[in-house]
Amino acid sequence: MSLSFGISIFVGQTVLASHRQPVHNNDVGFSVAAKLPKNQLHKQNSFFDLKMARGQEQTLRTVIYNVTNRDIKVQTAVHTAYTNTNGVIEYINPTKSYDRSLKYRISDLATIQGEQVVTVPAKESKTVAIKVKLPKQLVNGVLLGGWYFKRVDGKVTGVTDKSINVTNEYSYVIGLKLTSGKLPEPDLRLGPVKAGLSNYHRSIIVALRNPVARIIPNLKIRTVIINKRRQKVVIRHTKTGVMMAPNTVFKAPLQLKSQRLQPGDYQLKMTVSNRRHHWQFKRDFHISMKAAEKYNHASIDNKGVSMWLLIGIGALAMLTLGLGAGVIVWIWQRRSKD
Repeated sequence: MSLSFGISIFVGQTVLASHRQPVHNNDVGFSVAAKLPKNQLHKQNSFFDLKMARGQEQTLRTVIYNVTNRDIKVQTAVHTAYTNTNGVIEYINPTKSYDRSLKYRISDLATIQGEQVVTVPAKESKTVAIKVKLPKQLVNGVLLGGWYFKRVDGKVTGVTDKSINVTNEYSYVIGLKLTSGKLPEPDLRLGPVKAGLSNYHRSIIVALRNPVARIIPNLKIRTVIINKRRQKVVIRHTKTGVMMAPNTVFKAPLQLKSQRLQPGDYQLKMTVSNRRHHWQFKRDFHISMKAAEKYNHASIDNKGVSMWLLIGIGALAMLTLGLGAGVIVWIWQRRSKD
């Protein structure tokens, strides 16, 4: 089973920090393993893939193993899964907003038993638990999330170079996939299409919605955007391998790169497909003068090279030419003397 369906993974996040004292290399230092219950749907999966009934309450347990020679602290949390702007199901970083079709967040249905930060003694293990309670109302489909574990004892690893070293934040996620009732049929819908920024690049952002409680995997998305007045293709884009989490919205950024956002009327044509399903969408939309100016101004795409940088490059070029001419003259003089 792939990560997008909730597999247990290791995540190493690297952050630069200012530090002047040398440190020594170290391994991850801990690992986690789910204690799978009897209602596990697929025994070969290492994450929680459970069949549950409405109103059912169940305690789930995970073992944290400390392989170091000292006590460590591990923070735990439960996150609701969603599809991020890369088209990947995200279990680690919580989102600030969810699709309106999501009635129940797994982060609200699961409660950590005990402290959120636990101490695991050196060379030992510790079992932690969450209690999951499904609503009394019938839930047809899949609730998806992740049980997150992050080492927070301030362990610094990596090799320093004078004033900079690398700090690794070690974390794991164990998937939580809860299936109840009848699985609904796949359905995709087109949401708002508008101008915006993606990583500070001017873009047209297309919202593709999955309003049903099931995972829709391995999607290929072909998008064409046409300037209606000029009848000219502005963007032609294809993205493969998109994984739609249950009841989520994929805000697909279509970057304009060297083009500037132009106010006017546009038309979007999109086809979305995998091996079993196929959807087609068409949408007319408008980009206002205000929006075009706002995002063109804020984008890093139109940031030119500064005057001082050009002066510096010119001075360096002149110096290089001067040195080169000097060398040529010196060689010519030496040859004349010989």
